[in-house]
Amino acid sequence: MDFFAIIAAAGSGERAGAGGPKQWRNLAGKPVARWSMEAFLRAGARHVVAVIPPGDESLAEVAFAGLERWSLAPGGATRARSTLAGLEALAPHAPDYVLIHDAARPFLINRHIKDLLAALPGAEGAVPVLPAVDTLKRRAAGGALATADRTGLLRAQTPQAFHYHSIVAAYRAWPAQETPTDDAQVMERAGGAVTVVDGDPMLMKLTYPEDFAMADRLAGARRTTRIGQGFDAHRFGPGDAVMLCGVRIDHDRSLIGHSDADAGLHALTDALLGAIGEGDIGDHFPPSDPQWRGVASSVFLTHAADLIAARGGRIVNVDLTLICERPRIKPHREAMRARVAELLGLSLSDVSVKATTTEAMGFTGREEGLAAQAVASVELPA
Repeated sequence: MDFFAIIAAAGSGERAGAGGPKQWRNLAGKPVARWSMEAFLRAGARHVVAVIPPGDESLAEVAFAGLERWSLAPGGATRARSTLAGLEALAPHAPDYVLIHDAARPFLINRHIKDLLAALPGAEGAVPVLPAVDTLKRRAAGGALATADRTGLLRAQTPQAFHYHSIVAAYRAWPAQETPTDDAQVMERAGGAVTVVDGDPMLMKLTYPEDFAMADRLAGARRTTRIGQGFDAHRFGPGDAVMLCGVRIDHDRSLIGHSDADAGLHALTDALLGAIGEGDIGDHFPPSDPQWRGVASSVFLTHAADLIAARGGRIVNVDLTLICERPRIKPHREAMRARVAELLGLSLSDVSVKATTTEAMGFTGREEGLAAQAVASVELPA
């Protein structure tokens, strides 16, 4: 299902203590808001709007550097006005479905998004919930405590998913003088049916200083690093251009292969598959299958990235080496890095493309073909 997303990042985060607004603070090496932005992009969001405080544009540019398919919208005086601003910013895209998420819940993964989207055909909205397992106390007048009945009580989380036009209409009708506690309440007030999906304790919200200390521990404790490597080679044949790392390069010959013969993306695809123990490119896209004839190798690469995202993983960095006498790689290297970064949802600094020759030795030295090797680092839930 095509979907769009809004990241609510317009709050001041005063309860989070020193360190500035929590959405821009560092968590395990990257800004809090970037965790959610990367998660939505890996899951296939067509476009993501981050709603931020007016004046924080430079902070957002730094936080989301190197990522694609996102834009900014200025927040309003209340969360309701901010959310509506994000929804209005998506209007030119004419979305069918939208997910609205708090930037302060960084541990979003592909499964959360898929569960919500799967629930939407039967309702106007879907919300992840957890049971209220702790005993609840209510402080009465004078300071006395009373135990509250928790029967039927659920803890709502984000992201929350909606039919776009329904949630826009609901927000437009929401009374300006009232403050909703979440987006589902806005839909409920408008009479829309809201269903629930299983929540996840890892979708914790960063509110107080101690939450950041715990999140830092969880970010490290729940992750394991995996390394994969890949190699590919293609021979030269008649033609006037080659595809390398998703970039077309004019040349006096072409690379020959069942797909577009992009050796760089093939090697990188195998490196990503190897990092998660998912075989090689031929297992997923057999060359005997005619549907893959001439297909762009970006299809293979994004498939491998999707498998990683589906397991709750993230690609940390990739390193490619192209081995050939010709064509010259250096003039095209930055374009290659940018294309790979775009395909994988990485920042440019996480993508390395290098080139070398074999000093006129072997099949690459004789210019019979071209080779590529790649290494990828992937983090997976432990």
